[in-house]
Amino acid sequence: MQAGCGATPARELFRDAAFPAADSSLFCDLSTPLAQFREDITWRRPQEICATPRLFPDDPREGQVKQGLLGDCWFLCACAALQKSRHLLDQVIPPGQPSWADQEYQGSFTCRIWQFGRWVEVTTDDRLPCLAGRLCFSRCQREDVFWLPLLEKVYAKVHGSYEHLWAGQVADALVDLTGGLAERWNLKGIAGSRGEQDRTGPGEHRTCRQLLHLKDQCLISCSVLSPRAGARELGEFHAFIVSDLRELQGQAGHSVLLLRIQNPWGRRCWQGLWREGGEGWSQIDAVLASELLSQLQEGEFWVEEDEFLREFDEITIGYPITEAGHLQSLYTERLLCHTRVLPGAWVKGQSAGGCRNNSGFPSNPKFWLRVSEPSEVYVAILQRSRTHAADGAGRARALVGDSRASWSPAGIPGKHYQAVGLHIWKVEKRRVNLPRVLSAPPVAGTACHAYDREVHLRCELSPGYYLAVPSTFLKDAPGQFLLRVFSTGRVSLSAVRAVAKNAAPGAVLPSGEWGTVQLRGSWRAGHTAGGSRNFASYPTNPCFPFLVPEGPGPRCVHITLHQHCQPGDTEFHPIGFHVFQVPEGGRSLDATPLLLQEPLLSCVPHRYAQEVSRLCLLPAGTYRVVPSTYLPDTEGAFTVTIAIKIDRWGPGTWAARWRLGSWSLSPHLSPTSLLPAPHPQDPICPGGPGLSCLPGDPSLLVWAFEESLVGGGQECAAPHVPVGCESSDLASLHRPSIHSQEVLGQFLQEVRMQPPAHSPLTCLPRVFLQPQVDDLCLGHEVP
Repeated sequence: MQAGCGATPARELFRDAAFPAADSSLFCDLSTPLAQFREDITWRRPQEICATPRLFPDDPREGQVKQGLLGDCWFLCACAALQKSRHLLDQVIPPGQPSWADQEYQGSFTCRIWQFGRWVEVTTDDRLPCLAGRLCFSRCQREDVFWLPLLEKVYAKVHGSYEHLWAGQVADALVDLTGGLAERWNLKGIAGSRGEQDRTGPGEHRTCRQLLHLKDQCLISCSVLSPRAGARELGEFHAFIVSDLRELQGQAGHSVLLLRIQNPWGRRCWQGLWREGGEGWSQIDAVLASELLSQLQEGEFWVEEDEFLREFDEITIGYPITEAGHLQSLYTERLLCHTRVLPGAWVKGQSAGGCRNNSGFPSNPKFWLRVSEPSEVYVAILQRSRTHAADGAGRARALVGDSRASWSPAGIPGKHYQAVGLHIWKVEKRRVNLPRVLSAPPVAGTACHAYDREVHLRCELSPGYYLAVPSTFLKDAPGQFLLRVFSTGRVSLSAVRAVAKNAAPGAVLPSGEWGTVQLRGSWRAGHTAGGSRNFASYPTNPCFPFLVPEGPGPRCVHITLHQHCQPGDTEFHPIGFHVFQVPEGGRSLDATPLLLQEPLLSCVPHRYAQEVSRLCLLPAGTYRVVPSTYLPDTEGAFTVTIAIKIDRWGPGTWAARWRLGSWSLSPHLSPTSLLPAPHPQDPICPGGPGLSCLPGDPSLLVWAFEESLVGGGQECAAPHVPVGCESSDLASLHRPSIHSQEVLGQFLQEVRMQPPAHSPLTCLPRVFLQPQVDDLCLGHEVP
């Protein structure tokens, strides 16, 4: 594409490969009326549309927003807020960018969008969609002014395509362009409370006259959700801009409140009493009426308060923002100088407890809010889109933060959100009886759960501690959110730490002495993620052998499956496990026949939980535990913890029932090293025969030691057992009195320096007991 005037013809202008001039940037699924223009839309740079393109006009009225073929009136109304504040405009559109007449012009344009708590800088090229050589989407009143269509293109890139901008909430766009708060008022509630002020909360008086002192400080938008007689041309689900309000004295002695409405369509569609030439103008002075009518721009009209309340459905108001970045209260005009923000998540199976009607409500995320002085406080819950990919947000280049990567459209914010609510309780101190607190009425709370991206509470709070609990309406509804607090006085915010019951997988055991082994593994799509027993691929799941040693009777065995989640995950996989008993003498490398049999015991149905466990009694023998997700090809990492209860022997006696064990049938756990396999009936030590190592098993080192090992203690090992020591194997020792890394280094050094007569036993990790020594746990690290 050739550059037009103001650019050097030989210069190669920037082309945005991440948001190309192609159908992929225009459409997402061709589900809107925009699809009919698919073959007719072309892309042109501003200098190819007009002779002298400008970014901003000299007269602000020439930059007035106008809507094109795209149904994004909600976004365009929010853009009008930038025209009221030079500070906000410079925040979104950084000044000093080369324009079309500058030598430094490269064909690119940069702006900033506030996304989930931070300002994200987005750059795209200046090729714009056109029909018959003219802009087909948004444009300014003067078509040689391009700040609006360029900003619209950047916003489309953030959302994935222009078609993604079809329909939305003015409040969401206002937050994206200001980083502040926006509020929606239901006009039917105001109309029904004429004569008495609509009160929706402490100190919250909502009237149209209240907008008089806000009109110059913030954006006011109004919307029609369904047209009524006399206003059919207003359109359905259409947003307008309230560009002015005037309170006048009528000739009959009563006051008249007029609102000037701007239609982004750019045409006058009002046929009410105060239309041009309408009979309503006879109620005021003729000179004043002529003056007000002369102020109307294309697409504007005047409407009186009663008509406004009758024909429009809601108002959206953006909170005023000072040049210092502080929000201003809509109700008291006080500055909200203190801000706190914390992220949170509702995790399915763990912290998505649902609304107060659900018994799981106490499991929702909880936050401590400390108020240091009497304050007007706003607490908001901002949801992250459920379709927004974490990697896309992570690669965004933020102005605040450590990320320095370029923005990627891989994460496309959707318009589907959970129904969310927020409740706040006052508490005497931070250590509270949670059930008792939550059973009492909250000091503040949302009237209902709303399917909005952001909901907020306004409250007057006295000094003290408060407990804030955001929730979804449905239990186990996953999602991520930001908790934002704006206050006139000093506040602090912190997350209530969850009970550390899952801090260490399988760490909670009944009383007694337990020998514990932890085995780490993973489910990999197409390899080891076989799903539940309902699927033919079940035998491909990881399969871990374990041994219950002989004893006077069945042993108490506690098996735990713990899945690991990455930061930002909002949902656990449904998990469970089965335990199969290996027939006596069974040594087959292929476990499929065994896994096709009925399991000896199970931990099912599969649950959306981070950890599932089963306590059982098992006789001596060899077993295999098979952890699985419910559906095949569901990837994840996990830890299986097997704890066997053992009796403590008398002082000074080693309880040593050692066995050779196998890690076979778990390919991702087996290194390439091979060990000679002793005969399965060879006696190893008192306690009977053991299960031999199989080809491909990793060689792990087990060492029996006394309390003084770290200082160079005595060793105790079974003789005549082959020893394997591979550098790829990693043994880890866990004992409360000794630092694990110190023990690890000393342990391996001691083992590898021993003469053959004192070699350690090569086997599956087992536990050795001595009165002064706690449990010993060996694990193999997955490469």
